[in-house]
Formats: sequence, structure tokens, C-alpha cells
Amino acid sequence: MARALWNGVVIAESDKTEMVEGNHYFPPDTIKMEYFKPSDTHTTCPWKGVASYYTIVVDGQENKDAAWYYPDPKPAAQNIAGHVAFWRGVKVEG
Repeated sequence: MARALWNGVVIAESDKTEMVEGNHYFPPDTIKMEYFKPSDTHTTCPWKGVASYYTIVVDGQENKDAAWYYPDPKPAAQNIAGHVAFWRGVKVEG
């Protein structure tokens, strides 16, 4: 079971993450959306496509753009469509 934690709170948990480039990508239905706020940030990966971001909010503290996902990935990355990965201090265990 993989878990993502920030500020001591579990924000995602799944036994079916996809590993890509050393990152756990959590299925969309395993994300605790009450901690996620959509961001206007976007980046582009040459083989995965355009990424969208979430700011994580726990107990009033924000971690800007600490989660990302590919809503419409390129064909090579279809296995992570909508899945969410983390960085910027979010601890992923498992």
C-alpha cells in the first residue's frame, strides 16, 4: 500500500499506483480531494504530454503545485491518465 502524506495527513492511499520515472502515480479515486485545489500551472513532458497541477491544502497551509497529473496524456503514457503524483515535500511511503 502506497500512501502520500503532507503535514502529517494522508492525502492519497492506494495499492494500485503506477510507477513512472521513480514516481508513484495514484489513481484518481484514491485521492482525498478535500485537500486538493486546482492550479493554473501547466508543464509539458515530451513523451507524457501536458501536465496539470494541484495545490495541496492541509490545516490552512498550502503547498503550491505539489501534485500533478496528466488529464489527456500522449499514447505512451495512457496508463497514468488522471493519476496524481507528488513532490515538494509530500512524503510517499510504500
